[in-house]
Amino acid sequence: MTQTSNALQDRQQQLVSWLQPWLRQTSPNLVQVAGDASFRRYYRLEAQATHLGEDLIVMDAPPAQEDSSRFLQLAEAWHHEGIAVPRLHASCQQQGFALLEDFGDRQLMQVVEPLTPEAADPFYRQALKQLAELQQCSDQQLAGLPTYDWALLNREIQLFEDWLLGHFLDLKPSALPASWSHFREDLIQQALAQPQVRVHRDYHSRNLMVTPYQQLGILDFQDAVSGPCTYDAVSLIRDCYLDWPLAWQDQWLDYFYQLIQPGVNKSQFEHWFDWMGMQRHLKAAGIFARLWLRDSKPSYLQDLPLTLQHLTRALKKYPQAADITQWIEDMILPQVVTLVHEQQIKHQEV
Repeated sequence: MTQTSNALQDRQQQLVSWLQPWLRQTSPNLVQVAGDASFRRYYRLEAQATHLGEDLIVMDAPPAQEDSSRFLQLAEAWHHEGIAVPRLHASCQQQGFALLEDFGDRQLMQVVEPLTPEAADPFYRQALKQLAELQQCSDQQLAGLPTYDWALLNREIQLFEDWLLGHFLDLKPSALPASWSHFREDLIQQALAQPQVRVHRDYHSRNLMVTPYQQLGILDFQDAVSGPCTYDAVSLIRDCYLDWPLAWQDQWLDYFYQLIQPGVNKSQFEHWFDWMGMQRHLKAAGIFARLWLRDSKPSYLQDLPLTLQHLTRALKKYPQAADITQWIEDMILPQVVTLVHEQQIKHQEV
């Protein structure tokens, strides 16, 4: 048995020991469920195995890799507010374990991907309505969150340069267009100019679960911040994992605009939305490259082309960014598509 296998087995034994007060049986059947891009692991504990009489999710967030304190604090606070996050039954921050309400196995992405936009529309309106409710909070609640400030926005754009351009494509900083620094600063200033609200920061189709009652449950909210009002809407409407017709994207954006009434005209709001999307998609492209190169998670490579396509579609609406658009379309996107294809072939061979 390898050292990694031994460590995992030891970790599971610690988890089962921690779970004993809630168990009907000493050795429960823990079924691993789909995880996320972190080092956290999730297991389902079936109703008959517990004293609580309902299916539960057990979260294992190894303290050496994951700080679960924010997740636990927000889960308790937001659930108390009526936000659709899982109820926290028990936790041990020191060990990185938590016992949570089970929202089931159906991600929004899995439910809507085979549907027509018309059939998916009610889910998206529900998700946007819940997002509008999430953004409504007191000044005190907002002040308790980290700020999506210049430094953080800048670091996220740097992920694109470091991981996608540098490590994945092996490009030097000299390959960047002459206007890149000015473009970066414009992206940040457009984000800072927006009304600052509560931001989930990863509000997309893989972090929204469709419960058996067709309601949406919200996951993966531990990185929440106080930030731009369009950020989460971009994550959902211009999802890195789904590509809806532009007309439907526009309809959902208009619906969200009407819900939140941001205090600016629709043209300004769309402008903010486009530029926020560019920042997010640069960040996401960098993260996907890092997940492959650093964390050995090749599945995220397949999402790189669509992420960059979302970026170029938004860029094309702004003539002042024509050189950035041409650079990504002519130089970056073709190289990414080629390398992703090559890696997928290698992975299939293995």
